[in-house]
Amino acid sequence: MKTMLMLASAIALFATEAMADPSSDKVALVYDQKLPNVPGKSMRVVLVEYEPGGTSSGHTHPNSAFIYARVLEGAIRSKVNDGPVTTYRAGEAFSEFPGDRHAVSENASKTEPARLLAVFVVDTDETELTTPFE
Repeated sequence: MKTMLMLASAIALFATEAMADPSSDKVALVYDQKLPNVPGKSMRVVLVEYEPGGTSSGHTHPNSAFIYARVLEGAIRSKVNDGPVTTYRAGEAFSEFPGDRHAVSENASKTEPARLLAVFVVDTDETELTTPFE
């Protein structure tokens, strides 16, 4: 029961974040599990769905977060730190490391949707996975 309450709270948090940022499309927490062999760490998985032309504002993630992102459908344009803007297509993946700044995250197409699955390994007590640039 406690796990279900925590999951419901996390889903509400991410739904609130998505609604607060009008440039975002749909963001949903689809998995949240404490790592039994790594005390204090959890794995959280977020599904990001971009409508055609959809984008997310520039953001950072918690300093404890390591992220593996895989494009499930369509193509995503991404820019992390001072790296180039790169287009990742369905089946391709990239990583983000603690402290990275994600300046560009958007659907590369104006006519087709895109979906991205982001797997976070993060401190269990983190409550926000995304913070817009200030």
